[in-house]
Amino acid sequence: MAREFPIERTRNFGIVAHVDAGKTTTSERVLFYTGVSHKIGEVHDGATVTDWMEQERERGITITSAAISCNWTKTMEADRTNRDLMTTFNIIDTPGHIDFTAEVKRSMRVLDGAVVVFDGAAGVEPQTETNWGYADEANVPRLCFINKMDKLGADYDASIKSIEDRLTKKAVRIQLPIGREDSLSGVIDLVTMKTYRFGGEMGMQVTEEEVPEDMLAEAQKWHAEMIERVVAHDDALMEAYLEGNEPTNEDLKKTLRKAVIACEIFPVLVGSALKNIGVQLVLDAVVDYLPAPTDLPPVTGINPKDDSEIERHPSDDEPFAALAFKLQDDKFVGQLAFFRVYSGTVKAGTYILNSSTGNKERVGRIVRLLADKRSEVEEVYAGEIAAMVGLKEVKTSHTLCDEANPIILEQITFPEPVVAVRVEPKTKNDQEKMGVALKRLADEDPTFKVSTDEETLETIIAGMGELHLDIIVDRMKREFGVEANIGAPQVAYRETIQREAEAEYKYIKQSGGRGQYGHVKIRIKPLEPRPEGEEKLPKNITRDEHFEFVDNIKGGVIPNEYIPAVMKGAKEAMSRGFVAGYKMEDISVELFDGTYHDVDSSEIAFKLASINAFKDAAAKASPVILEPIMKVEVRTPGEYMGDINGNLSSKRGQVEGTEEMGGKTIIHAHVPLSELFGYTNTLRSMTQGRASMTMEFDHYEVVPPNVAADIKKARGIA
Repeated sequence: MAREFPIERTRNFGIVAHVDAGKTTTSERVLFYTGVSHKIGEVHDGATVTDWMEQERERGITITSAAISCNWTKTMEADRTNRDLMTTFNIIDTPGHIDFTAEVKRSMRVLDGAVVVFDGAAGVEPQTETNWGYADEANVPRLCFINKMDKLGADYDASIKSIEDRLTKKAVRIQLPIGREDSLSGVIDLVTMKTYRFGGEMGMQVTEEEVPEDMLAEAQKWHAEMIERVVAHDDALMEAYLEGNEPTNEDLKKTLRKAVIACEIFPVLVGSALKNIGVQLVLDAVVDYLPAPTDLPPVTGINPKDDSEIERHPSDDEPFAALAFKLQDDKFVGQLAFFRVYSGTVKAGTYILNSSTGNKERVGRIVRLLADKRSEVEEVYAGEIAAMVGLKEVKTSHTLCDEANPIILEQITFPEPVVAVRVEPKTKNDQEKMGVALKRLADEDPTFKVSTDEETLETIIAGMGELHLDIIVDRMKREFGVEANIGAPQVAYRETIQREAEAEYKYIKQSGGRGQYGHVKIRIKPLEPRPEGEEKLPKNITRDEHFEFVDNIKGGVIPNEYIPAVMKGAKEAMSRGFVAGYKMEDISVELFDGTYHDVDSSEIAFKLASINAFKDAAAKASPVILEPIMKVEVRTPGEYMGDINGNLSSKRGQVEGTEEMGGKTIIHAHVPLSELFGYTNTLRSMTQGRASMTMEFDHYEVVPPNVAADIKKARGIA
């Protein structure tokens, strides 16, 4: 079966935004205009395609990213049914709530571009900043769509200023709104200098007109500024422009596309998805400016045979290489593994290598997704996104590849959970089902962790926030039939050390026959941030996000085969801290000396020696408790600002600053998570329901001594 569209006419992009910026409403228009759905579902009616989970429709928010495949022909093409003019879209509609931030992070890893949606009355909001940061990390080209320009208080200029102040100075407006709030009636395209109006059923009838006389001067002003910003990215165009030759529309689009793909310009578009104004032009801009897989550099990975770096180009003729970026439990077909193909092709019924585990897997079926609906395909090609059915051992971030040409692609890293609760099955029957349910949910969501309290043997579930855990418990009940009692939310504290310390431990055991002998000397210290620009670590250093192991053994005083056991012992010792029993992190462990016995030494002996040496060193290294600090943003009428600032200070919060946006005062603060449970209700009562609050994890900080004493007391530690 040949591929339907050439790879150059493929666009993989995400739709991302802060919660309630109109992201899912925009996605529903995309489905309608591309012909995938024949009726627009509205969030407020609980009838959307992309928000297909019951919990999403009840709450009116996106919880899980939904994948959509569709085709698009540009708006003003005369023959919209001509397949030679079509571009195929693979779209992921991502959540905007901070509790489900992992969905955005993993989507950014596999997408080639993104449409970032903004609320025209609110501008840049906290989760937009986080999503933008994820896109920066992944170097993803972006379009900005300022939505809700029909909303009371919408302000195009203020929204762009907030983008420039809080996200990037590289934003360039390529459209202007005609009117705003109730008077919003169309869009001016600054590239073509044409007006577009949207009439007929759901804005399907798009007409092109000249720029209105009363807006011509403003349009010419921003047209000139846009040209200056664009020609700066092409020397020949710049030279011609300085000589008085204005670039053609074709040259402008070509250069703008080049700058967008290089993340040097982020074009700003405008409209209202709810009022069906401007969405088709966003899709045109995706075709014109966002990259095809062939516009981006080849993906790099590691050859597992010799650890050398290798590349895969976006071509069907290269060996197959793909990244599994999401798992989803499906009650009809079992587990779906979403994957992005970077090179080569894969057919249903064939065998592939999971190079992350080293195991062969058989691809049972391959499906394309429309949210929760599926259509089977025989083969998937380079640059495409689909899902496999039948893989047994795949996990998020695993690499799937051709067995004869193995490669391991870079893994996706996820934030650690900050809130935990105790969960207890209501009946013995629930107890048996709960373990299965929690395992499947943890496989789907890398930010959801399940553990057992060693002292009480209770099950602890941890996630990114109270809403995150509420959804998990609700899914256990609805999807797996598990009834459970839930404890009060608990903060996921951590522990670390504040200074350097050394320790030595000899593990010797003689009980008849062969004994056990392991002897290590270690040095521990706080883990310093990795130097910027450092590409490769020395061979003797192993590092992950919160742990470093340095092998400084000289002259073979400890044989190489025992050194991994020393590292395992140190990591195991860090699982329970010495102040209040919380997990330790951000520690560097250096193994610098020791001895071994020709007969009695073993891996277990060195692991136990390492555990005990670490405990001795940590006790001397000024261990402390760390607490999660949240970045809080409160939007309030100005008259309540004083009361809110005082209340935040009483919660050990630090107010960082304020700004005005959309007729409201925005307060920026950092507040410990432990002080924020139930804060939304407090804020509502303080402001007669007129203020709102959003928060996201920012960093960990050492808790004050009096708070540490309270935490230890609550844990039953003197």
